[in-house]
Amino acid sequence: MTALRFDPIRLPPECEELRKEVRAFLAEEIAAGTFNPFKPLREDADAREFSRRVGARGWIGMTWPKRYGGHERSFLERYVVTEEMRVANAPTRRFFVADRQSGPILLRYAPERIKQDILPRICRGELCFAIGMSEPNSGSDLFAAKTRATKTDGGWLINGSKIWTTSAHMADYMIAIFRTSPPTKENRRHGLTQFLVDMKTPGIKVNPIPQITGQKEFNEVVFTDAFVPDDHQLGEIDGAWKQATSELAYERSGPERFLETYYVLTELVRAVGSNPDTRSAEGIGRLVAQLHTMRRMSVSVAGMLQAGKEPVVEASIVKDIGTVWEQQLPHRVRELAAFVDEDAGNRETLETQLTFAIRTAPKLTIQGGTTEVLRGIIARGLGLR
Repeated sequence: MTALRFDPIRLPPECEELRKEVRAFLAEEIAAGTFNPFKPLREDADAREFSRRVGARGWIGMTWPKRYGGHERSFLERYVVTEEMRVANAPTRRFFVADRQSGPILLRYAPERIKQDILPRICRGELCFAIGMSEPNSGSDLFAAKTRATKTDGGWLINGSKIWTTSAHMADYMIAIFRTSPPTKENRRHGLTQFLVDMKTPGIKVNPIPQITGQKEFNEVVFTDAFVPDDHQLGEIDGAWKQATSELAYERSGPERFLETYYVLTELVRAVGSNPDTRSAEGIGRLVAQLHTMRRMSVSVAGMLQAGKEPVVEASIVKDIGTVWEQQLPHRVRELAAFVDEDAGNRETLETQLTFAIRTAPKLTIQGGTTEVLRGIIARGLGLR
């Protein structure tokens, strides 16, 4: 049984100074027309030059060793950068997965040659990563993966497919889990191995999956005798489940897990103006209080990561509560906006944002692990199953 712990961590002064720097940078980018913070559905998702400028400021790979291009800053400082980028609706897709979870996995499990080659390029904002976990017919049941890696001379041949693979259509690399042995009766988690896959490898086909929002961020990735060299194996053969569990602590605990539809809340505040009626004020106050609570929990997990801990259960709680909240937020904002003056100058922007947010909401409790899977992890951590 895991003892749940959310330490009451406060952001130190250097974090607030960094926040000012990030806000100033984002204001300059907005003024230059790099992106529009009020437009969640954008065509600038693959913002190569923006990614390079973020890298030049030292805000990618912030916590990593300097010898690999990192800056050896704290997880709390990284938290501030992520929070400001998300609140501003900045186009971070090209570098974010590599920064959040792929880089830490390479740091921990990749051979030295791979680290020296790839990590500095991530830090410079030059590389995009995708994560290969889910498969057709297995959903979020990671341990039901069937895509096989078969040993061959000098490496492995990959056959099968991954699905819902965010950004695979523009990724340079994928970190994926493939089956290298059958599961055992005693341990159905056995038999999975993690690999670094160069997406330019022959035998890899990426099929975009359009969303109701018009976005094309999800993909099916099909492998047909795709060759992965031996030195692209990450960690222990047949033991990737241990590594994946640690990886998901990075993926599930950040502010991006409750801020994805945040823009509709700020737009509601603009729409109701400086003198909201009692109903609107009460509704907004309740939403802000909920947001503050989730933020304190997320900062606490960042502090635990900084201390070298692996808060898997706590991260799952943040993700579960956060994604349910951000999924419900557009509907609650629409209810509160019902009595906003139709002639308000920014009501049109609010309606546009709500339309997009409501359409994108269904995916939020699926990506990064479904709500049902997360609650199973939490129940196991609490000794309830």
